[in-house]
Amino acid sequence: MTHPTYRIAFLIYPGMTQLDFSGPAEVLHRMPGAKIDMVWTSLDPLTSDSGIIFVPTATLHDDTRYDMICVPGGFACTEVMTNQPVLDWLRRQGETADLVTSVCTGSLILAAAGLLKGYKAGCHWSWIDHLEKFGAEPVHQRVVIDRNRITAGGVTAGIDFGFRIVEQKCGRDFAEALILGIEYDPQPLSGGTPETARPEIVSRLQAMMAERMTSRFTAIDTIAADFAAAD
Repeated sequence: MTHPTYRIAFLIYPGMTQLDFSGPAEVLHRMPGAKIDMVWTSLDPLTSDSGIIFVPTATLHDDTRYDMICVPGGFACTEVMTNQPVLDWLRRQGETADLVTSVCTGSLILAAAGLLKGYKAGCHWSWIDHLEKFGAEPVHQRVVIDRNRITAGGVTAGIDFGFRIVEQKCGRDFAEALILGIEYDPQPLSGGTPETARPEIVSRLQAMMAERMTSRFTAIDTIAADFAAAD
């Protein structure tokens, strides 16, 4: 049986968190008709935050119109939030895309492009409050759906996000069959949210990330001020 092509663009970039891309991509490429592109400013190889090298399959300059766009996250999101060619591409694609989506801090990139203003959105728990600065309504859920905006929480939430999209497009039975097919049955050592983790673990992680986060959050404040001034 032939299925209509459903074109999916993942915006990849240097320093992205690879699982933000590879988690949902592993699920979504199994959807009938799905065709995934990895899009960046050029076709030159780029390196994720874990050192894994990715080779883009398309560039911002191609004239392809995508049915779905997805923006992964990572600490490097703040650099992408000021990349005007990228933001312009997201806006153009967002005008016609069936779904406008993100994983982790990728929602901040969408927000910087003005694509989440007036929408509920998710993000990694340690970054989520910054969404308000761009007119979005932060929601602390693993997957947040508001009209054609679908945004996932941090990193591993991208897998759940992928299955929610498959369920939406192909039905629950197909999605559940895929869950079984890749044996998706997570059993973590402990809570993976600030609400379920032990307080001392939350404090330890915050201390580990503090130095990197301070400069990133300062950058977001500057970007948000420029965003508000241009509005």
